[in-house]
Amino acid sequence: MISAMVSEQGGNQSVERAAAVLNAFTLGQPALRVSDIAARLDLGVSTTSRLLATLESAGLVRRDPVSQLYELGHAVLTMAGVALNNDPIYRQARPVAQRLAWELGLAANVSVRRGAELFYLLNVEGQLAQKSFSLMGQRNPLHATAMGKCLLLGVPPAARADLLGDRMERFTAHTLTDRDQLDADLSRCAERGYATEVEELALGRACIAAPVRDQTGEVVASLSISGALSAIALDEREQRLGQVIVEAADSVSVGLGYLGPVHTPPAYSSGRESRRGTR
Repeated sequence: MISAMVSEQGGNQSVERAAAVLNAFTLGQPALRVSDIAARLDLGVSTTSRLLATLESAGLVRRDPVSQLYELGHAVLTMAGVALNNDPIYRQARPVAQRLAWELGLAANVSVRRGAELFYLLNVEGQLAQKSFSLMGQRNPLHATAMGKCLLLGVPPAARADLLGDRMERFTAHTLTDRDQLDADLSRCAERGYATEVEELALGRACIAAPVRDQTGEVVASLSISGALSAIALDEREQRLGQVIVEAADSVSVGLGYLGPVHTPPAYSSGRESRRGTR
């Protein structure tokens, strides 16, 4: 019995170490030396080398034949694809985001909340927002992003303080770091059905987003359009883009089984009948 417990503990430790090795690779450092990983995880070089050899045989990491640096392997992409294609939010939002990116030429993004951060589930770049990298899998703060504000609508007001902490980080001079100002902005978002972000996370960038709800009515994701200030031109067409993003998010919500009221921006609400209200 004791030997079995020791064996199980040793196996768990090996799995934990292997997971730590995989998590050592980041967007900022996608390629690492054995010694880099060993130092980061406080492991011996020989132990790290054995772990990397095992992961390499499974296709989870690969070693560049020229630089001899390790990087994540293609098997990670296979697993990521399986996880994404099994995610109902991703499946419902993907064609909607693709259409938005094609029609507007901007970036269309879908995120979900992971603790106190938003997690990019999907990122499609239009012709005016082309990048050489994908945001999928990256994280951003909730309070400084339009998508994050939408996700915060799914958090009870009393719980937001604990979620965001005592101090909200400032990224630019436009970042909302005052709790009362953020709550006021969230109230506007709830009233009109969408949130905006103008240079709050990064200078020269803007975003407009709407919440996505599931069959229970809970906010489970956020859909956004983003791009350079000159490309998205929120100062000139906020109302129009607000209508577009709300209707797009609404279509994803319907696909997830949401049958609640459609949230139409005030400027476009007169004379229009709720689609769900006719069901």
